[in-house]
Amino acid sequence: MNPGGLSPETHTAEQVITLLRLEPLAQEGGFFRREAEATARGADGRLTWSTIYFLLTPAGFSALHRLKVDEIWCFQAGDAVESLRLHPDGRGERVRLGLNVGAGERLQDVITAGTWQGTRLAPGGRWALVSCVVVPGFEWGDFELGERLPLATRYAAFAGDIAALTRAQPISGRL
Repeated sequence: MNPGGLSPETHTAEQVITLLRLEPLAQEGGFFRREAEATARGADGRLTWSTIYFLLTPAGFSALHRLKVDEIWCFQAGDAVESLRLHPDGRGERVRLGLNVGAGERLQDVITAGTWQGTRLAPGGRWALVSCVVVPGFEWGDFELGERLPLATRYAAFAGDIAALTRAQPISGRL
């Protein structure tokens, strides 16, 4: 328990969205706010890192997407999330992030560049808050939204999950 902290017992998703000034995230889904970014730039001119808050509710999900750079997800508060990872070598896996480490949930996880990822709230959950750290810093040019049919063809064993984590039409929001 986290007395005085954020939890589904003490805060609704709407309250967390307001407290953290989160906005709908275009294309991917969920709610986010860019929280911090490096002041340093690499030799290529890119920020060396950036981080966001990201919140999921039962009404939405993080649509399957991949980045050209590594991303670290850190569980912060709320109920567990279930992530699907589809690796470039054809493997797939399901990862659960949450506070119940004894039940196999992870507090953080690294998604390597080129890995497809999609995430939803675990069944019965009310909301989940994570932080996402991208190294080097996030740029929209590194982002690719997944398409249902090509992914389901390549990763047939995960076709049901892929259908649940893709949209027929991208959603609008802030880019």
